[in-house]
Amino acid sequence: RRQRAMVDAIVQDHGLPLGLIAPARMDHPLLTALSPDMLDRSTKDGTVLMLLNAGAFHAAICRLSARHGVPLFGSSANLSLSGTKFRVEDIEPEVRGIADVVIDHGLRKWHMYRASSTLIDIRDCRVVRYGSCFEIIADIMARQFGVTLPPPG
Repeated sequence: RRQRAMVDAIVQDHGLPLGLIAPARMDHPLLTALSPDMLDRSTKDGTVLMLLNAGAFHAAICRLSARHGVPLFGSSANLSLSGTKFRVEDIEPEVRGIADVVIDHGLRKWHMYRASSTLIDIRDCRVVRYGSCFEIIADIMARQFGVTLPPPG
């Protein structure tokens, strides 16, 4: 309940994006629909990573995924180690070239951070990746839950 309250405070109360690593029900229909290879590539030690509060389009796609029982996974739309892209025109041509569909939403809301979402493993409140809104997330965790997230460094 405490971890759920933390996530709700960040995502719902404060409207921030969050990459959440959390235990998964491995018997969930969306996970049992995966091939063993895909399940292995999409989970780690009984956890999944889910991007939360990534905007209206992301929420709509996730609702469709759940409604139709079709697991949905997305890539970062960049070449490894090439940095986060915030506009379609910044995505490398070779990445755009292999996409079946490209949806151009224009410049994204958190672009000023020049970073992907902050990733937190909620089991132990460990920061896996320092990203957008980290300072605000850390403040919420400290003020509301007495949890001190270590600063980037």
